[in-house]
Amino acid sequence: MTHGQRIGLLGGSFNPAHGGHRKISLFAAEALRLDAVWWLVSPGNPLKPAAGMAPLATRFAAATRFARRAPIRVSAVERELGTRYTADTLRALQRRYPKKQFVWLMGADNLAQFHRWKDWRGIARTMPIAVIARPGYDSAALASPAMAWLRRFRVPQARFLNSGRWSAPALVTLRFDPDPRSATAIRRADPDWADRQYGRILRDQVTFNRIPPLPILPATDPAAS
Repeated sequence: MTHGQRIGLLGGSFNPAHGGHRKISLFAAEALRLDAVWWLVSPGNPLKPAAGMAPLATRFAAATRFARRAPIRVSAVERELGTRYTADTLRALQRRYPKKQFVWLMGADNLAQFHRWKDWRGIARTMPIAVIARPGYDSAALASPAMAWLRRFRVPQARFLNSGRWSAPALVTLRFDPDPRSATAIRRADPDWADRQYGRILRDQVTFNRIPPLPILPATDPAAS
């Protein structure tokens, strides 16, 4: 990857990744003229229960399949950085890649609860935020405490694209054809998806470090229950 790139960051559990993630990423890449979108597969989301969360290796492997043949790079960089919260991760990424320009991508559903995130104002001051419409969440997002604070920093898409070095806080809203797919619905339809083993060694597509495969536990091992 060359210096000076504009990178969209899409974080989440990806439990599992699906076509909706890919569609949103490709839309954002075109709308914001991004060189790539990085999927930051979280080791664990502090706002989501651990029950039902597939292991990181499984979620990473599934995300890698959906990112194929697209300007999408799958990363588990939080595991390497040792960060748990988005605010800490984004600051660490800016320190590691100072010549890249980042924009944080989030759905309207995340904006609706953004005020619950640790140091959410710090996130907004770290890099621009692009909010992508999601069915059923627009009204809650517009009425959220975070939006009440962010509204003063809204920037028209055209002005954002034509600016030089991006600055923050800045909020860009993007509209596109809604995609109804969700990880929750996929897990409900296929509750055993995470039981599939991925035996090959995968590499982080940003740091190029190895992601070890899942161990196959013996049936008598208590950890398997």
